[in-house]
Amino acid sequence: MFTIDAHLDLSMNAMEWNRDLRRPIVEMRAREQGMTDKPDRGNNVVNFEELRKGDIGVVVATQIARYVAPGNTLPGWNSPSQAWAQTQAQLAWYREMEEAGELKPITTWSELEKHVAYWNDNTPKNNKAIGYIRSLEGADSIVTLKHLERAYAQGLRAVGPAHYGPGRYAQGTNATGGMGAAGKALLKEMERLNIILDATHLCDDSFREAMDNFNGHVWASHHNCRAIVDHNRQFSDDQLKELIARGAVIGGVMDAWMMVPNWVRGVSTPRGTNCNLEVLIDHMDHICQLAGNADHIGIGSDLDGGYGKEQSPYDIETIADLQTFPGLLAKRGYSAGDIEKIMHGNWLRFLKRAWS
Repeated sequence: MFTIDAHLDLSMNAMEWNRDLRRPIVEMRAREQGMTDKPDRGNNVVNFEELRKGDIGVVVATQIARYVAPGNTLPGWNSPSQAWAQTQAQLAWYREMEEAGELKPITTWSELEKHVAYWNDNTPKNNKAIGYIRSLEGADSIVTLKHLERAYAQGLRAVGPAHYGPGRYAQGTNATGGMGAAGKALLKEMERLNIILDATHLCDDSFREAMDNFNGHVWASHHNCRAIVDHNRQFSDDQLKELIARGAVIGGVMDAWMMVPNWVRGVSTPRGTNCNLEVLIDHMDHICQLAGNADHIGIGSDLDGGYGKEQSPYDIETIADLQTFPGLLAKRGYSAGDIEKIMHGNWLRFLKRAWS
C-alpha cells in the first residue's frame, strides 16, 4: 500500500553519519562494522532501495542543526551561523539526490497530486524518484527571520521550533520554559509564509505558548502518547485533544524508548521489552479513542533517527517492513478505509487543506 512517512532524517544520515543511501543496506551495514562513534553503527534500516520496496513514495525529510550555548553538553554548533551552514550542506545533498533522480522535491499541492499519481501508476517503482517535503527539526539555525524567508524560498515547508534541550526560539524535550518574544516572532513569520508548525519536541510550556500564538496549520510529525510512556517527550491527553481540535495529524514514532515504558538505553532490547509494531498500534488506538475516529494518526517513523535496529521494533528489519502494518491494523479491527487513512490518506488530506 502506498505509504507516507512524515519524519525521516535523510540528510543527517548522509552528511553526519556519512551513509550513502544509494547503496544496498547490506553494503551500508558492512561498511560500518567495527565503528563505535555512533550507537547505531551497522544497524541502519533506511535507504532509497528499501523505501521503494516499502512503497513509501512520499516522505517528510529533515534538515537539523542545533546551536549549543556555553555550558550546553548536547551535540551541536557553537553559533547559529554555523548551524545555518550545516543545514545548507544538507540542502546541497538533497539537491544532489534530486539531480541523481533519487528524490523529487514537493512544495505545493499540485506537485504532490502529480507525484502521487506518478508513484501509483502501473510502472515499476524500483527507479522512481521518492517525493520529499522538507522540514526543519529545531529552529536554532534560523539566524534571523530573513533566513526563514530564504529557507521557504528554497522549499522549506514545515518547522519544529525546538529539538532536545533549550533552543533559541523554543524549549524542547527535557527542557522547560516558554517561547518568549523571539519564538512568537518566529511563529508570526511562519504563519505569514504558510509554513506548517511541527509541534513535535516542544516542552509543555512552549507547546502551550505555540498553541496560543499560532493560527496556521499544525501537525506532530513523530510523537506518541504520554498515557502509555510517561515522559515529557510524549504528548499528554490534553495536548493530543488540542492537536485533534486543530485538525492535526500525529505521526506514530518507532523509537523503542518512546513506544514502551522503562526503556534503558544500551541495556533494554526490543525483544526483551516486547517492542513490536503492535505496540505502536496501542498508541494509535489511544489517539483514536480521544478523537472518536482514525482521522488524526499516521506514520512518522523516525527510523534511523540516531538509532537503528537495536532500538527499533523487532519486526523491522528495514523500513520496507512498514508494509506489514496494514495487516496488523486489519487484525486489530481497523477498516480498509481507516487503514488507507493511516498509511497515507490523513497526511494527504492535511496537506490539501494546508496548501490549497
